[in-house]
Amino acid sequence: MRRVVSIHLMVLWVVLGVMTAVGQDDGSAKGFRPAGRDQRFTAAEALAHFEAPLENVYRMGAGDELTLEVWGRPELSGKHTIGPDGKVSLPLLGETVLLGLSREEAAELMKRGYLGSGLYKDVTVTVRVDKYTSAIIFILGRVANPGALEFPSQPTLLEAITRAGGLPLGDYSQKTALTRCALIRGRDRIAWINLKPMLTEGDLTANLRLQRNDMIYIPDADDQLVYVMGEVHKPGAYRMTPDMSFMDALTLAGGPTKDAGQKLRLIRGNREINIEIDFRRILAAQRDTNYLLEEGDVIYVDRSGLARFGYVIEKFSPLSYLLLLGATLRD
Repeated sequence: MRRVVSIHLMVLWVVLGVMTAVGQDDGSAKGFRPAGRDQRFTAAEALAHFEAPLENVYRMGAGDELTLEVWGRPELSGKHTIGPDGKVSLPLLGETVLLGLSREEAAELMKRGYLGSGLYKDVTVTVRVDKYTSAIIFILGRVANPGALEFPSQPTLLEAITRAGGLPLGDYSQKTALTRCALIRGRDRIAWINLKPMLTEGDLTANLRLQRNDMIYIPDADDQLVYVMGEVHKPGAYRMTPDMSFMDALTLAGGPTKDAGQKLRLIRGNREINIEIDFRRILAAQRDTNYLLEEGDVIYVDRSGLARFGYVIEKFSPLSYLLLLGATLRD
């Protein structure tokens, strides 16, 4: 009888040993960063190159609505709109290119044209921009009013986001998710910008000057998910929040169950990183193990050794359980 019990005990310990070994790693935290550090955005040095040159004067463009005034010459005065080709049709001068000119440069161009016609000895010309439509910034994504925004002068990133209306109506409960945006310029330049210091701390370092046709993209919160699985009360997918650590995600999932062990695993699948974190180190206030999360990270809380032991016992036949229990009682 004791031989049968010994065999069952040997099998049991082998099973537990295999279960304990599965998923073990060297504990390397390569690729993970402790909570409290900045997330991965475009470096400040590279971001500085996205600061558009300061425009001291407004340069007219397609769609701008103008009022041309020629003093004492009502037949030459009137309202005009710059066409897609950058031209306006002026009395006497015909098709005239105003694209890229300042108001003063446009007035001087018209004055020379009228004087050169030989019909006028002296003219005074002024140009006024009634509606600015060419200084356009495109803002897309998770804002109340996405689309093309028109500005009378060179806008900043914060001005563009403000004009877009902030978060969509009814989405203010998730305001903390408005933490980053992409600035896209041309066909081959993009920068990821951390909005949190600007929106919550008043740090305007990243409040870049924009230039015409810049595109700003604010990703939706649904694009940023992390997953909590295993021995937690509410396993599932959770939206990321600013500087979210694994302890934040674990709290959202209701915390560990009574069967949870003292370790959990952080898995970053696309980099094949699998590390273990000891709860005891976290409780000892060792913040270097409270790692920041990235989109798609998986947190897995394993069962404790006793819980796994109980699970294996349940899978044994009633006879094996009785034999094991009897042997334990005799000992």
